[in-house]
Amino acid sequence: MTFPSPLQPAQRAPRVFFAETTPAVLRCSDGRFKRGKLQVISVTGGLLWLTAPLDQGTRVKLMFLTAKGTVFGAAEMLSPMSWRFQPFKFLRLYDDDEERLRSAIQSSLERSRSGYGMMERFRAW
Repeated sequence: MTFPSPLQPAQRAPRVFFAETTPAVLRCSDGRFKRGKLQVISVTGGLLWLTAPLDQGTRVKLMFLTAKGTVFGAAEMLSPMSWRFQPFKFLRLYDDDEERLRSAIQSSLERSRSGYGMMERFRAW
């Protein structure tokens, strides 16, 4: 994973909401498994819906399926936003997973742009 250099202004990575429900599986270092649903995703992290939050700083292995294939990485859980929603940041994406995730995000962005264009074209003014 690359990080912006201090000389370049930091630009926020694009975030998307996948159109379909995206189940996620988390494996904690003690061997416990937890299921969740991906709400928002970017190449730097995302937001999960969980039945109960994990402790801030908990490191997990995270796996979820996109239209471009399975994404597997190491993540750190951030401070919960509520009892159900908890953000995370990726520590590492494995093998070709970063490219699959970037491709899935780009595809989702293109679909939403084309849908917005169709809506604008047929809007009754």
